[in-house]
Amino acid sequence: MEIIQVVGIGIIATVLAILLKQQKPEMAIHISIVTGLIIFLFVVTKLKYVVDFLSSLADRINIDFIYFSTILKVIGIAYIAEFGAQVSRDAGEEAIASKIELAGKILIMVLAIPIMTALIDLIVKIMS
Repeated sequence: MEIIQVVGIGIIATVLAILLKQQKPEMAIHISIVTGLIIFLFVVTKLKYVVDFLSSLADRINIDFIYFSTILKVIGIAYIAEFGAQVSRDAGEEAIASKIELAGKILIMVLAIPIMTALIDLIVKIMS
């Protein structure tokens, strides 16, 4: 049960951060960031199974690989932007967190252009 390990790491880090926050606030931020990275790296290794499953599913239903890889990139950008924004919020930098989220949304829009173009082309083809 990996979730028990993740929650255990999170609870221990939270207690340490709360204890250190009053005396050494910079150490509390470091603990928060390192804990976030540890949990992120722990979970990222599990994503290989999800990507393999989605890849085999895309092969079975014959989806063009460029659309599949674009969707995976969009999901990756969303997770990384969320992680970066949360780390910034933990450090008390709400403005930077908002900018990270905005950058993630813009990058997702840029990646979605080929999919939107293909969708519009399909709709036009069906309508004509």
